Amino acid sequence: MATATKVKWTIEADYLQACNCDYGCPCEFSAPPTNGDCQGVGAWKINRGSFGEISLDGLGFGFAAHWPEAIHKGNGTLCLFIDVKASPRQREALMRIASAQEGGMPFEIRVNTFSKVLEPQYVPFEFQMAGRNSSAKIGNAMSIALEPIKNPVTGDPESVRIEHATGFIFKDAECVSAKECRVSAGELNFSWPDKAGFVTKIKYGN
Repeated sequence: MATATKVKWTIEADYLQACNCDYGCPCEFSAPPTNGDCQGVGAWKINRGSFGEISLDGLGFGFAAHWPEAIHKGNGTLCLFIDVKASPRQREALMRIASAQEGGMPFEIRVNTFSKVLEPQYVPFEFQMAGRNSSAKIGNAMSIALEPIKNPVTGDPESVRIEHATGFIFKDAECVSAKECRVSAGELNFSWPDKAGFVTKIKYGN
């Protein structure tokens, strides 16, 4: 039987991430999470994107997740957030991308780490992109607010970057403090202020 041809997709986006780990996040160094488990959120502001002939320009999508141990050990719970202004075709396209039905990184890896996927939420996305001071508000369910890590002696803002050549979410990013990392979506209900955060630009596709 012939294999169905996958729909070609690409995304170029600003990306914000926050979690319950200490600054820098040991997961980026293949080490166990700070607290043993992982509770994290992320949001993409699509600057340019397409799914076949469907434009994804200007849309937002994001996730909240919990893994009981390190991410690669699986058994995670996921909730996806899709921009409410997306048309039905755009919603379906983003869901197919995020669920790895059309292949492509990083979703091909991430999808295998979840054993429970909650109902997606279609909500407004509000991004304020300002480098290390960026933020995102995703309906009333989720918010991320970033700021520079402060020098513990002088209080001055630090500039810290990570390069992760084999990283699948991002290859490089600014390491920041997530002064707000909050989600309230069913059983995913947590808040981790002043923990690990990242801001970067990504390019994905299949």
